[in-house]
Amino acid sequence: MSEFHNFTINSLQGKPLDFADYKGKVVLAVNTASQCGLTPQYEGLQKLHETYADQGLVIIGFPCNQFGNQEPGGKKEIEGGCLINYGVSFTVTEKIDVNGEQSHPIFSYLRTALPGLLGNKVKWNFTKFLIGKDGQPIKRFAPTKKPEDLEATIKKALAMP
Repeated sequence: MSEFHNFTINSLQGKPLDFADYKGKVVLAVNTASQCGLTPQYEGLQKLHETYADQGLVIIGFPCNQFGNQEPGGKKEIEGGCLINYGVSFTVTEKIDVNGEQSHPIFSYLRTALPGLLGNKVKWNFTKFLIGKDGQPIKRFAPTKKPEDLEATIKKALAMP
């Protein structure tokens, strides 16, 4: 089993999510925020979810308040920001840190596996990590990279055995 599949986290609703359940799926992990200039990316992420979920794509949003205090609320505010305003039906987790000593272990792992321009740190909200069916991290995408621009890479990952 890959290291990725060893992680767990709680959903926004407080239910445990076991990443072992994502074996054989392509996962797009995104740190999100409800009050960011990039928040409209929820629409593109939702469209990817609607288009590719049946083919094995899992999108997981990880709300984070580490960048400009752009996710200050709790569960109800996050639900209002992404689930209601943008019709998000993909998985959203509890609010976490993605950098620093309190970083959730999944982001410590992803940052190390796929360092970015700033090295072993997440630069801003809506940094995206694509993980293959085998649990191996494939590619990291900058916050400004629009979800629709990931489509070719996602299709390729879905086609891999």
